[in-house]
Parts: sequence; structure tokens; C-alpha cells
Amino acid sequence: MKAVFIAFNQANTERVEYMFDQMGIRGFTWWSEVKGRGTSTGEPRMGTHTWPEMNSAAMTVIPDDLVEPLLANIKKMDEINKDVGVRAFVWDITQAV
Repeated sequence: MKAVFIAFNQANTERVEYMFDQMGIRGFTWWSEVKGRGTSTGEPRMGTHTWPEMNSAAMTVIPDDLVEPLLANIKKMDEINKDVGVRAFVWDITQAV
């Protein structure tokens, strides 16, 4: 099992929801209004007058065999509009209750 954390501009909200549905990913946790800035080229998303856009984030725990297809879909989403931005990070899940 792997945890996949996805940070994305709120403009991608419907795309992320659709992607989860199409892939059969039912379980996830969603955070709205997440502030942040990309590592090298990302514009700040702070919800302020200067930087009004906001991010959201979602995390899902999925079987190992779904990780690569999910990351491929996220990469496609990012390539549609690089300025909007979406990033994903994967962690090993060693135990769950």
C-alpha cells in the first residue's frame, strides 16, 4: 500500500475528483484552501490580495499497482496547463488500522 499526496490549484478540483472516480479510487482525504508555493517555478497560492489563488490537497492510500497509473494521470493533468500546477508525492504505508 502507498499513500499518494496530491497538491493542486483549485482550478483542477473537478479534474482530480473525476480522475479518482474513473480510477475507482474511493477513499481519500481532502483539504481545501491549502497555501503554498512550488519548489522552483510555482507561483505562490496564498489567498491574499497579492497572491489570490489557492491550492487544495488530497491524499489517498491505494494498492501499489494503482500508483503508476495515478501518477501518469496526474502528469497528464499537469501537462494540460503547467501554470496551474499539480504535484504528487508517494509514501510507503507499513501499517494501517
